[in-house]
Amino acid sequence: MYKEVIAFIQKTYQTTDFIPLHEPKFIGNEKKYLNECIDSTFVSSVGKFVDEFEEKIANYTGAKYAIATSNGTSALHISLLLADVDRNSEVITQPLTFVATCNAINYCGAQPVFVDVDQDTMGMSPSALKEFLKNNTSIKNQQCINNKTGRVIKACVPMHTFGHPCKIDEIKDICNKYHIALIEDAAESLGSYYKNKHTGTFGQMGVMSFNGNKIITAGGGGCIITDDETLAKKAKHLTTTAKVPHKWKYAHDMIGYNYRMPNLNAALLVAQLENLDSFLLRKHELATIYAKFFNNSNYRFVNEPKGGKSNYWLNSIILNNKQQRDDFLNETNSQGVMTRPIWTLMNKLPMFESAQCGDLTSSEWLEERVVNIPSSVMIP
Repeated sequence: MYKEVIAFIQKTYQTTDFIPLHEPKFIGNEKKYLNECIDSTFVSSVGKFVDEFEEKIANYTGAKYAIATSNGTSALHISLLLADVDRNSEVITQPLTFVATCNAINYCGAQPVFVDVDQDTMGMSPSALKEFLKNNTSIKNQQCINNKTGRVIKACVPMHTFGHPCKIDEIKDICNKYHIALIEDAAESLGSYYKNKHTGTFGQMGVMSFNGNKIITAGGGGCIITDDETLAKKAKHLTTTAKVPHKWKYAHDMIGYNYRMPNLNAALLVAQLENLDSFLLRKHELATIYAKFFNNSNYRFVNEPKGGKSNYWLNSIILNNKQQRDDFLNETNSQGVMTRPIWTLMNKLPMFESAQCGDLTSSEWLEERVVNIPSSVMIP
């Protein structure tokens, strides 16, 4: 069956050469806008393309404000700081995520707490979150206190894994009940919707990434989206080294960060946004092709969850066990078809192995079986 899968992917991409997992496509005004940016000499964190990108990404997602950052990790770091996350607090997240999620929590000096995911979304499970909070926390002075550690749980960071929306409305209701700030890790889900609302716009803040393998990219870059004007202004201030506006004077009023997106990156992203709808359409077409093929196989293709419209950033299949997964990975990669397993669970990494965890049965099950297959946009 592995040979059949390899042959099908090669036929789909019409090549027997190396097929990457997800390569960027530059088919529009990227070079034109880059040259315009270079000619303007505004290539750093000030320039018209930064402003234009922020306006357009906010409009696209339906958020009131967007703050462009150097990458998704810096966007999440700032969002956590704006939620008052510090070394005396904890952040609930999922163990099935990219390491950047937990790194940003650690940058704040806080500790992650891991709750399970749902198998259908691969994102945080509302029932697992509810169960953990019910059994392990108390509400005191409108703060959620972890009974085991005595620390305040200040934020919750669910992720929309591979672009598939999690049950974010239920998670929001739970967070509101327990006085926990909701920050969405929407790094992989630009163009994904849950119940007709764009991912990243349910919580106080949402975070996006435009790394080199994302659906649109500038080689790097990220952003924070929010409907809260106060948070937006402070996010922009913090990411601009907390510099006090002045014609010539360098003065800063708090610890800030050099996290703003350069104008060069923004120029690329403005051009990429012009083709986003086309990219999404073609990714849905590819997902349909894969779903039909794997429907007649021994493997399960991961379709968008009920109530969700996925961008299908990375297409995924679920194999029957860990040995089959490893055999599949070895065979496909040796034949030039790039595939990869899902991430090692965060609680298994040495940096986070002492973190408090709920029951992680579904995360462990998925870790042993999920494989990403080539998902690049196919250009006719």
